Amino acid sequence: MSTLDIKGDALRIFNVLNDGGIAIIPNDAGYALMGGSAEAVQKIFNAKRRGSHKRNAMLCSMETQRELHVLDSRSREMIDAITRDFDLTLGAVAPYRADHPLMAKLDSDLLKGSTANGTLAMLLNAGQLFDEVCRLCREAVLPVFGSSANLSGTGPRFRVEDIQPEILDVADITVDYGLRKHHIYRRSATIMRFGNGDPECLRIGSCYELIADVLKRFFNVELPPDPGHDANPSGHLQEFALRDAS
Repeated sequence: MSTLDIKGDALRIFNVLNDGGIAIIPNDAGYALMGGSAEAVQKIFNAKRRGSHKRNAMLCSMETQRELHVLDSRSREMIDAITRDFDLTLGAVAPYRADHPLMAKLDSDLLKGSTANGTLAMLLNAGQLFDEVCRLCREAVLPVFGSSANLSGTGPRFRVEDIQPEILDVADITVDYGLRKHHIYRRSATIMRFGNGDPECLRIGSCYELIADVLKRFFNVELPPDPGHDANPSGHLQEFALRDAS
């Protein structure tokens, strides 16, 4: 008998999101706060007290990522190597197809709050439950956005009991899977921007040294050294780069 009910929990989460609600979802890089409507995402933004330089990330399967992100073959190979071959969690930012059915469902405010300079962020390969929710949302053509389940600037939460009450209060469902896999990094997922040429690191996060090794070993891409958590707790290298982005 399995300890976790992946499919059952994913369906409960999906039903809340599909009704326009908010869910706290465990993933390998921490707990995420995701919304299934423009109103829910705005409620998340307000509860987290996020600044205008922040963008939402899309709940996304690998299949949807391939459809949505517009990338050359080398960039696709790098993402596949990191997420599939080496089974690492990755935040990927890249140009997107504006005519994709998921994007066509977004109103102007949600589109503005979730994209920047023609790019879209997605969290990839973040665990079995996350992937199952992604699958259900993909089949329903339901766009879902959000970010870490925390007050902005306070760091990721790797246990439900560490999530601030203001965040727990806005969620219509919270699924507690205990301490998350990548808690030892004390940071959220590593975020890389892909496009023409070599990828660029936007945030140093979980599995960073492993991701850097894959890119160096197989693609001759050199990422900047990690200054360490004490020197850069959030891992952001360009935190305010999107303040004036369109």
